[in-house]
Amino acid sequence: MTAALSAHELIARHRSTLDQALEAIRTRAYWSPHPEHPKAYGENGSLDAAAGKAAFDALLGSRLDLGQPGTDDWVGGETSPYGIDLGVTYPHADLDVLLPAMKAGQRAWRDAGAEQRAVVCLEILKRISDRTHEFAHAVMHTSGQAFMMAFQAGGPHAQDRGLEAVAYAYVEQVRTPDNAEWTKPQGKRDPLAMTKQFTPVPRGIGLVIGCNTFPTWNGYPGLFASLATGNAVLVKPHPRAVLPLALTVQVAREVLAETGFDPNLVALAAERPGEGIAKTLALRPEIRIIDYTGSTTFGDWLEANARQAQVYTEKAGVNTVVVHSTSDYKGMLSNLAFSLSLYSGQMCTTPQNLLVPREGISTDQGPKSYDEVVADLAKAVDGLLGDDARANALLGAIVNPDVKARLEKAAGLGEVALASREITNPDFPGAVVRTPVIVKLDGAKPDAEAAYMSECFGPVSFAVAVDSVTDAVELLGRTIREKGAMTVGAYTTDSEVERAVQEVCLEEAAQLSLNLTGGVYVNQTAAFSDFHGSGGNPAASAALCDGAFVANRFRVVEVRREA
Repeated sequence: MTAALSAHELIARHRSTLDQALEAIRTRAYWSPHPEHPKAYGENGSLDAAAGKAAFDALLGSRLDLGQPGTDDWVGGETSPYGIDLGVTYPHADLDVLLPAMKAGQRAWRDAGAEQRAVVCLEILKRISDRTHEFAHAVMHTSGQAFMMAFQAGGPHAQDRGLEAVAYAYVEQVRTPDNAEWTKPQGKRDPLAMTKQFTPVPRGIGLVIGCNTFPTWNGYPGLFASLATGNAVLVKPHPRAVLPLALTVQVAREVLAETGFDPNLVALAAERPGEGIAKTLALRPEIRIIDYTGSTTFGDWLEANARQAQVYTEKAGVNTVVVHSTSDYKGMLSNLAFSLSLYSGQMCTTPQNLLVPREGISTDQGPKSYDEVVADLAKAVDGLLGDDARANALLGAIVNPDVKARLEKAAGLGEVALASREITNPDFPGAVVRTPVIVKLDGAKPDAEAAYMSECFGPVSFAVAVDSVTDAVELLGRTIREKGAMTVGAYTTDSEVERAVQEVCLEEAAQLSLNLTGGVYVNQTAAFSDFHGSGGNPAASAALCDGAFVANRFRVVEVRREA
C-alpha cells in the first residue's frame, strides 16, 4: 500500500502537539489544541458554521459507505431527539469476514512503533477537528444535546480526550527502551553479555461500545487508547447514536489508507433494529479489549462474562453533594442550579442526591433551614430556566422515553420542591424538553432510602434531609461504596468537615469537588488535568485517563541474544 503521507511528514506535522500533550499530562495545567469557540473554524481547511451545517444536511438520507469488507446489508433508523429522521444507512457486517480482515493489518501497525502510531492518531484527530461543525450537528441530533454543548463536548472536548489517551499510550509504550545492551561481570571469567530487544505488542481487536448521550466524548478515549497501542478497533455505536462514530471511523480509515496502513484497522459494527450485537461481539475470541459506557446492568455483565478481554467500563453511580455551610450562598445555589440543569441532567456526572442537615446550614446570609435551602435552590433553577430560549440552550432534549418516564415517576416519590415543566423548542417542535424536578426526601425513612439509593438518570434530584453532617458523611461513604459515584461535591466552611469528606472520597476512590461557586461545575472535567471517574468504586472500572487505562492494552515481548 502506497503512503500519501510519510512517517517523516506526520512527525514533522504533529510531534510538537504530542510533546505539548505529554507536558500537559505531566503538569496537569490547562492546555488544549482544539478551539472551543465556533468562530475559530473556517480557515486552514476547517469547515465554518455554514459549511459544517451543509455537510451535515448532505448526510441526511444518504448511505455512508465505508468500504469495509464483509458488508451484507445496510441498516439505519436513527431519529433525532429533536424530531428529525436522519435517514442515514450504514454497512452491516458479516463478522466472520470483517474480523479476520481487521486482524490482517495489525502486524504492520505493530511494527510501525509508538511514535508513528501516535502521529497517525493525531492526524485522525486533526481531520475530525477540521469538521467540528459537522460533527456538532451529528452529536446534537443523536444525543439531544443543545448545539453549543454538542459543539464543545462532542467536538474539542472529545478530541482532547482522544489526544490525552494517545499521550498516555505513548508514555507507557516508550517507558521500556526498544533495545538494551546487558553485561553482567563474572569476576575473573568473561562477562555475560546480551543484546535485548523489547517490542510493545497489541492484545488484539479492541471493541468500543458507544453510548447514546456522549458518543464521541465517551468513545474517543478507548478508541484512541487501543489504536495507539497497536490494536485494531471495532466501533459498535449505540443504535440511536451511530452517525458521530460512523463519521469518526470514516476519517480514521481514510487516514490509515493515506499513511500506508490497512484501513480495516478501524471498522464500524452497525446493527439492525433490535439485533443487539454487543453481547455477541463481546464474547468473540478475536475481541481482546472492550470499552463500554452505559448501564450498570450491561457493564456488570461484560465484566463477568467477557473473560477473554480486558474490560474497561464506565457505568453509573449515585452522585452526591454534601451541603453543610458556605461563604457564598448565592454562588452555591447558582452553581448547583446549573449543574442540575445542564443537558437535562443526562450526564453520568450530574449530582443526584443533595444531603442537607435537617437543622439547616450556616451561610454568609445567615442560617438557612433545610426547607429554605431547598426552596432557594428551586428558585435558582427556576430563575436560570425561566426564559425558554435560555432553557432550550441549556437543557437540550430528552434523549429517550426512559428518561422521560423516570422524570414523571420521580414526582411521586416525595414532596416536590420544584415541579418539572414542559418547554417548547420553536426550532424543533418535535423535541421533548423538560426542566428538572427536585424532590424532598427524609433520609431516615426506608421508602425514601429506596429512592435516593437508586440511580435516577435524568433531570431528577433528591434533597435528602439528614440528622447531622456526620450522618451526611456516613451516608456519602455508604452510597459510594454500594452504588458508586462518578462525582462528589461538598460545601463547607468547616475544616474538620472538609477533612472528613475528603477522607471518605480517598477511602472510597471518588473524585471530589469542594465549594464550587463560580464557572467550574461538578459535572464537568477537563482533559489533561481532571480524571473522569477513578476506577476505584462501582461506578466505573477505569479512569479517563491515566496510565492504567492504556498500559494493559499491550504487552512487551522481549527477544534476547548473546552479544
